Parts: sequence; structure tokens; C-alpha cells
Amino acid sequence: MRTEQRAGSAPTGIIRRYFDHLPVSDETPIVTLHEGGTPLLHSERLSEEMNAEVWLKYEGLNPTGSFKDRGMTLAISKAVEEGSEAVVCASTGNTSASAAAYAGRAGLTCAVLIPKGNVALGKLAQALVHGARVLEIDGNFDLALNLTKEMAQAYPITLVNSVNPFRIEGQKTAAFEIVESLGRSPDLHVMPVGNAGNITAYWRGYREAKRAGWSQTLPKMFGFQAEGAAPIVRGEPVADPKTVATAIRIGNPASWIGATEASASSGGGIYSVRDKEIVESYRNLAEEGLFVELASAAGVAGLRQLKQRDLVPPGCVVTCVLTGHGLKDPDWAIAGAARPKLVPAELGPILQELDLG
Repeated sequence: MRTEQRAGSAPTGIIRRYFDHLPVSDETPIVTLHEGGTPLLHSERLSEEMNAEVWLKYEGLNPTGSFKDRGMTLAISKAVEEGSEAVVCASTGNTSASAAAYAGRAGLTCAVLIPKGNVALGKLAQALVHGARVLEIDGNFDLALNLTKEMAQAYPITLVNSVNPFRIEGQKTAAFEIVESLGRSPDLHVMPVGNAGNITAYWRGYREAKRAGWSQTLPKMFGFQAEGAAPIVRGEPVADPKTVATAIRIGNPASWIGATEASASSGGGIYSVRDKEIVESYRNLAEEGLFVELASAAGVAGLRQLKQRDLVPPGCVVTCVLTGHGLKDPDWAIAGAARPKLVPAELGPILQELDLG
């Protein structure tokens, strides 16, 4: 297959950029959509509210609109290197969108199992338009993941969920970018937790950045699950997870151990936030010009909870991960917004409606 690079530009995509820090070689065919390099945006409003320096890592600007692309470029590249002709994943949406896009880029067949009625329209549309074979099962995400594991064990198919170690390796690069942008690690790192692979990956990235001498410190890692889908907080799997934030509606995270190790080793923690708090933070981010999917707002809702617990030291540096773009879940955005008002096609009524007349 052919790899590409923008004419006259430095190598892009996380594999080329961090080649020496990833499990790749010159024999690895790089399947990329130029993922990574997402902005780290300073939030004046949250900084003032928290009495801290708050930065937002906007992962929704990756090629398919979520952080999943970082891990998928590596997982699909290694699948091609190993001779796979097909990949499979279970998904609540973002993984399927990313897997379908990168598999299509590589010329691989992509199969997707999704839980019935629990995938946002924007994400499902992506998987379908990229040519994935999508099957809706009568069960939740955890059952779908178990079935994909069985498929990968019995047939020559590569499983590309976060149980695939290359996914975690790719996702750790976001921590590298944060350290590069800040010139150091943050004091606190706050993020949503669903299947828990991302918090596992960030912790790995920060530790590797410290070993490489890019940072002298490590952050405290705080992850937030939705209250109705909080197995790590409860200490046991949740058979029927419920939350409006579909991306973290997971009852038995595949990277449970990695998440608890990250929070415990760093001096942080895993907590839960209510759907009401997620929606409020979702709207606040939109007011600040950032359109994110609901799950992305769980980290910001969690930061507010940490403030209430006096766990945000004055003047500290905080990073919050915004995991996916708001267009991933357009139904929710439209349902929560005011409908356009019909007015005559005349300047007077328009100015009057806008209080400008």
C-alpha cells in the first residue's frame, strides 16, 4: 500500500512524529489520516472558576472526530504488517467510525458489532459511509466485546478495540503533545472514563515523557464515569449501564486494571458525575465555542467536582481531555437547542427580532 505526506511539509501523523517511541519499524506500513496535533486550548472561563490554569485538549479535531484515531492508526498499521485482511471491533460509536475509516484507508474489511439502540447517529453514519459491515446485536457493549474476542480467537481477524495493545500505544501520544505544548506535565489531568483505555494510555505517555526528560514531574490522574455507568467507582460490573453520554455507557471496562493503576499510582482517583452535570458542562463548553459530544464534558464536570472537594490547588496547571466532536451526536444537539424562528423576508422584522430595530 502507499503512504502519503503533504508536499513540502514535515512528516505528519502520530507514527511518523513519534516513530522512535512507538512499537514500529521501517517494515511497518504506515496507515495514516494525519491524526494527532490537536490543539491545547486555554480556557479563561474555567481558569477563573477554578482559580487555576485550565487547558482543554480538543481531540474532536482528529480526522474522524475523536481520540480513537491515535490508537487506530497504529492498530491498523500493525494489522497490515501482520498480514491481516480483516479487522473487527465492538463499539458504542467512536471506535467503529475510526476503525472503518482506517480499515478503508488500508483496504481491509471492517466488521463492527454495536449494542442495539445505543449508538449515536453521527457515529453510526461514519462507520456505514466508510463501508464497514455493521451488525446490531440484542445486547450491550460488553456482550458485543466478548463476541468480537471470540471471533478474533477463532478466525484470522484482528481485534482493534482497546484490548489491542497497539491502541494504547498510539493513544499515549496525546500526553506527549500536552507536555510539548506546556513544556512540562500538568499538575492535574482530568478526563472521561468509559472502556478506560484512554486514561491508561495517557498515564503511560506521561511516564514515558518523564523518562525521556521532557518533563520533571507527573500529573495526578482523575477519571470520571457517568453515575449510571460507573463500574470502577462501584467496584463491580454494571449489567445495564445507563447515561446520556453514549461513548462512556460501558458496564465492564476492558482496561479497568490500567485505569485503577493510573489513578492510584499518580495520587488521583476515579469518580462519577451525574448526567445533569455532564449536560451542564456540555452547554458551558458550547458557550465557549467548543462543540463536543456529551461524554467529552464528563471530564469538565469532574473538574468542578474536584474543586468542590478542595482537590484543585490554587494556581495549579490542569488539562481536561475533550474526547470527541459534537457532531458525533447531532440528535442530542438539536434536541437541546432552540428551533429557528420563522420571520418575514424583510429587514425590519429581522432587526426587530434581533433587538436591533
